[in-house]
Amino acid sequence: MNKTKFTKISGPCAVESYEQMIHAAKAIKDNIDILRAGAFKPRTNPNSFQGLGEEGIKILNRVGKEIGKPVITEVLDTRHVSLVNKYSDYLQVGARNMHNYELLKEVGKTGKTVVLKRGLAAKVSEWIMASKYVSAGGSKVILCERGIRTFEDSTRFTLDLAGAMLAKIEYGLPVFVDPSHATGRKDLIASMVRAIHSAGFDGVMIESHCCPVSAKCDGDQALEPDEYNSIISNL
Repeated sequence: MNKTKFTKISGPCAVESYEQMIHAAKAIKDNIDILRAGAFKPRTNPNSFQGLGEEGIKILNRVGKEIGKPVITEVLDTRHVSLVNKYSDYLQVGARNMHNYELLKEVGKTGKTVVLKRGLAAKVSEWIMASKYVSAGGSKVILCERGIRTFEDSTRFTLDLAGAMLAKIEYGLPVFVDPSHATGRKDLIASMVRAIHSAGFDGVMIESHCCPVSAKCDGDQALEPDEYNSIISNL
């Protein structure tokens, strides 16, 4: 990733099928640098869609090659590291696994750039310490602010841009921001992206889906392709 540019990552929350992924990817390919989608999904409700697993990551890899874009997906378990490393250009460690130190060690050994999301209630200092587990193995780290849990419940989480900027300034790591998970509201995404871009962060990760109402997870916060493209074009 080029640190001098504003990196744009987008795609559906989860890989649901090849048809869904190629449709979504082609619709936004001119306004993304990296295609994202989850193959293994950590869900609070065990009855919710858990992802397609190996089939999903193979679909993501195939679609990325077809549109000429690198791909990123989340690693949930040390048992999945070699598989995800084989098919994904970048690895993501989600908020729930920020404190999973054995997983951090394993992804750090892959040599792939790792996007490390901030934990739900993690202090900046804890976030930085987690990143050191990854970098100790030799992999580069990009931090990703995705909102933290506070007393405020009018948005999904509280987007802590101040803490994220402090991490960027004090520790010299590139920082991306995920306004989709932080706000949980698609009507807030455009203004948050403008703020993120203006503040000087290194990139954004935004959920988009061709038919959010039928998405198997997080449809409420997913932008339709024309909405996503408009936001990025207007930066």
